[in-house]
Amino acid sequence: MEENRIQQQCPPGSFSYTIRPGDTFFILAQRFNTTVDAIRRLNPNVDPNNLQIGQRICIPGTASTQCPNGFFYTIRAGDTLYLLSQRFGVSVQAIINANPGINPNNLQIGQRICIPGALPPPLPPCPNGFYYTIVPGDTLFLLAQRFNVTVQAIMMANPGIDPNNLRVGQIICIPRPVTPVPPCPNGFYYSIRQGDTIFLLAQRFNVSVQAIINANPGIDPNNLRIGQLICIPTF
Repeated sequence: MEENRIQQQCPPGSFSYTIRPGDTFFILAQRFNTTVDAIRRLNPNVDPNNLQIGQRICIPGTASTQCPNGFFYTIRAGDTLYLLSQRFGVSVQAIINANPGINPNNLQIGQRICIPGALPPPLPPCPNGFYYTIVPGDTLFLLAQRFNVTVQAIMMANPGIDPNNLRVGQIICIPRPVTPVPPCPNGFYYSIRQGDTIFLLAQRFNVSVQAIINANPGIDPNNLRIGQLICIPTF
């Protein structure tokens, strides 16, 4: 009963929004220039991990930050209202009406406008990773280093991405690194925990340090990672 009341009427300083495919609290917070915590506080009975398409929630914001029937778009080099209207299937006049005070003949790169009555560009599927929003200075090479994945893995997770034209505010999928599991026919697997070292493991399981190293080709004994799976030989 309480949830229905919240869905039907939002408190002052907020507006009603209908969940669409791909929406998450994180994405909505970025789109409407607010925070995940602020959205949570307005929707205490909504499970952010189980948003339903068509579900109505409240978004904090004022008229200047609202775009409830569309999405925010950041102007890039070469953009015009005519090209945006064609790209998103809305009229030039509708875009002008949704952005009071906009100068259609003087769009500024980085300017944030509302595209009304259109769905945002679809996000790439990201079942084994997480979404990341591009910030100034990002490159695929730097992101690959930061998140310990390859540039190729990021490109494969984002079909059609232009690595030379990342846009601030663009949402991409960062795949989680896949650590190969060494074969372990004469031993057992062990998951590294905090404080583990090869020397301590050798003592604990009564094998030599060299035997553990030999059973895990490519392992860096000075850089064990929590959760890393290694083979402990039994002889």
